[in-house]
Amino acid sequence: LIRELVISDGGSSDATDRIADEAGANLVSGPPSRGGQLARGAQSARGKWLLFLHSDTTLEPGWAGAVSRHLDEYGAGPACFRLRFRASGTMPAVVAGWANLRTRAFGLPYGDQGLLVSSADYNAAGGFPDQPLMEDVALVRALARRPLSLPVNALTSADRYKKSGWLRRGARNWWTMARYFAGTDPATLAESYRK
Repeated sequence: LIRELVISDGGSSDATDRIADEAGANLVSGPPSRGGQLARGAQSARGKWLLFLHSDTTLEPGWAGAVSRHLDEYGAGPACFRLRFRASGTMPAVVAGWANLRTRAFGLPYGDQGLLVSSADYNAAGGFPDQPLMEDVALVRALARRPLSLPVNALTSADRYKKSGWLRRGARNWWTMARYFAGTDPATLAESYRK
């Protein structure tokens, strides 16, 4: 299923280049900006389908079969995965459940849920904008069809939630999205998001 692996680095000083080389990945580098990094990775890719994953997200076993079945469907469109945090307890389940409900109801997955999209649909939507935040929402809103949620979990880091508090971080994410929809510049949002 995987024909090519591209790692898009935003100027890290760790062992990313060595790890990419050992994995047989194509490494592309440039200034740090989530949208810019994802766009550079997509520009480097040659496949008919693109699967975007953040570096702190992994897909649970069985994902390849689910993706293959999706791709075999006539007219298969964009897809994403169900969010699940690498943490136990009520709050991780509640926050992930709310994110999954948002995805099903409004077709708005975040980047940590992964995004599977054909290169044709990606290009028709204009690709990821070079912005530091909400690049995932911008792309998904520009797609002609809403992503379908596949029955596989995307396991992502809970570090930010543990540090800030589950309710506080969740409310902050909603407030950030509301401000973005109201027209706030993504650079301004990114600055307040980092604080």
